[in-house]
Amino acid sequence: MPERRDHASTARLIELCAGYFIFYVITGVAVKFFLSTKEGFPALDGMEYLVYNTAGGTVIATGVVLILKWYHLDSIGKTKVLGFTIPSEIPYIIASGICTAVVIPTTTLLYSFKGISVMVAMVIMRGAVIIIGRVVDEIQIRQGILKKKVFAEENFAMVLALFAVSINIIADDSGGDSAFTSLPAVVIFGSYILAYSFRIYIMNYYKNTRKENCIKDTNKAFFAIEQIASTATLIMVTVAIVVFAKSLDITGERITPFVTAVTAPDPDWSHWAFIAGLAYGVVAFFSVFLFMFKGRTATFAGLVNRLTSLIAGTVSTLLFAFLFQGSYPHLVDWIALIFILAAVGFMAKAEKKRKKELKPC
Repeated sequence: MPERRDHASTARLIELCAGYFIFYVITGVAVKFFLSTKEGFPALDGMEYLVYNTAGGTVIATGVVLILKWYHLDSIGKTKVLGFTIPSEIPYIIASGICTAVVIPTTTLLYSFKGISVMVAMVIMRGAVIIIGRVVDEIQIRQGILKKKVFAEENFAMVLALFAVSINIIADDSGGDSAFTSLPAVVIFGSYILAYSFRIYIMNYYKNTRKENCIKDTNKAFFAIEQIASTATLIMVTVAIVVFAKSLDITGERITPFVTAVTAPDPDWSHWAFIAGLAYGVVAFFSVFLFMFKGRTATFAGLVNRLTSLIAGTVSTLLFAFLFQGSYPHLVDWIALIFILAAVGFMAKAEKKRKKELKPC
């Protein structure tokens, strides 16, 4: 019999990976395009692009969940907050949304340090997320929340993935400083890791405490509430930064272009960067649903997410080089891709083993 496409099927997993891959490639090409100098137009500042791209992504993601009313939650219990009885999941999902609001800007901010190699920044962020997934699994297994074990194939894939991202550090010849020699960079990187750690733990706590449901996708409600909380946090923080910067006349290489992007958008490129951000918003759907994929460990889901983004990153580099005369991937990128594909092979073996233990719908 053909495999039924329920929320835990391999077919659904592949569909999510395909969607994530396609829109991640679009996002990757867009970033390279807007941050490079174009004929007759200067490149956008990284902070300006952050504002326009995030705005576009936030509008599409939040708009969809509000229009489709995904925020209706099938709760497993109730709790009281300030005298109001609400679903017990709401407080920690809102916390996850706040963490998301930290992850979004810190990702770009870490790339913005001129003394730090972009490649190294990418390595430490991707490597950190892979490790976080394994740590979260270990914690939740010990807590009795996760009833599954992490397969040896998943551990092998994790090691190969870490080799793939780390090999770029060995070959890096940009002369950039370590991310750990700059206090602002340390603070930003620390915020990124802390926020992602809490977020991945919360995602998996929610996933591993759901009742079995083969009909309704319970992850949509999580994504909706998290997205609404994230959007509200980003808006409040943005308004606060602009108001304080304007009133106290605060300037700087990051704060000035950020405030300018909000108060006086670039007339030539802001709307196009906003439109490009729509693809970034679509990426968020696939990313969250992969992180929270039913019946899989955080190690597996995190690896699927990161490996897909790594392959998409290589493809976006190739496309940008072909379409806009950019630089082609270096030898080290192709070597890393070999490790990535080997990791995918182990993941495929783990997926075959995992299917055998899943309850059929």
